[in-house]
Amino acid sequence: MGIKRVSPLGMRVLVEIRKDTNQTEAGLFLPEGAKEAMNESVIAEVTEVASAYDHDIRGEANISGVPLHALVLIPKNAGVRIPWNDSLRLVDTKDILAIIHEMSVS
Repeated sequence: MGIKRVSPLGMRVLVEIRKDTNQTEAGLFLPEGAKEAMNESVIAEVTEVASAYDHDIRGEANISGVPLHALVLIPKNAGVRIPWNDSLRLVDTKDILAIIHEMSVS
């Protein structure tokens, strides 16, 4: 079986769930799955967006409204899991709670 690529249709994006460490900020190690059970939401990176041909730019344009490679916050059980990769989900844009902006604080 070859490499598979998912091209979202409509107002959907493909996201990859970011795996959290099983260690708390205080340095305590949590049992497998304990951290996920406490969270209502997860952080994911947008890896593919819905696109359509745009005659003005003569190329593909992002129609999802969510930037490619953006970090997003989604409900823990949002989207449809991709059969060959459990960390990938196809998510409706209406299910995205927020775009996360990482910034360094000095």
